[in-house]
Amino acid sequence: MTIKDTAEEWEIRATETPFTGNKTSVRTDEVVMPDGTVVRRDYQVHPGSVAVLALDDEGRVLVIRQYRHPVRQKLWEIPAGLLDVPGENPLHAAQRELYEEAHVKAEDWRVLTDVYTTPGGCDEAVRIFLARDLSEAEGERFAVEHEEIDLEYERVPVDELVRGVLAGELHNNCLVVGVLSLVAAQSSEGLDALRPAEAPWPARPFEA
Repeated sequence: MTIKDTAEEWEIRATETPFTGNKTSVRTDEVVMPDGTVVRRDYQVHPGSVAVLALDDEGRVLVIRQYRHPVRQKLWEIPAGLLDVPGENPLHAAQRELYEEAHVKAEDWRVLTDVYTTPGGCDEAVRIFLARDLSEAEGERFAVEHEEIDLEYERVPVDELVRGVLAGELHNNCLVVGVLSLVAAQSSEGLDALRPAEAPWPARPFEA
């Protein structure tokens, strides 16, 4: 038996959008259950995101410390951002985020993993890229604002990040999934066996 997620859509009798925000909204669907009953399901509609696990030649990961108001914590994270333009190529978005948040560029890009962050209450899909062969980006640094004004940067060995994840000290979804996926790939077929950067992404289709 192949363990694989599959596309499926149950009948929706009615839908409404009681809240629309700057980047996301809340939708309420009346969904028909397998026994014929109809229930309301509220969820956040999200454009999708990309994240970048940038690995340098010394086996360290570029991480950023940023304030996240909903959880009232400063979290260590990997560079990430929204897919602001519908149908945007996720690789291009990831390259932009790495430049804007860390002023870094990479020559080697691969897909590390694809995840739904909280599928029980949000349709956000994230593609996490592995970026290698890093160097300082050219030109002026991107002008930051809001929470990004207070960013802190570090390059941390993979083993130290794994220790922090398992100790319950690191909580950011993309960092946790990205780091553990990296270790799994290294111990399996190797990083060069990862999917190419332009691999199809059914959750957020895009033009190559």
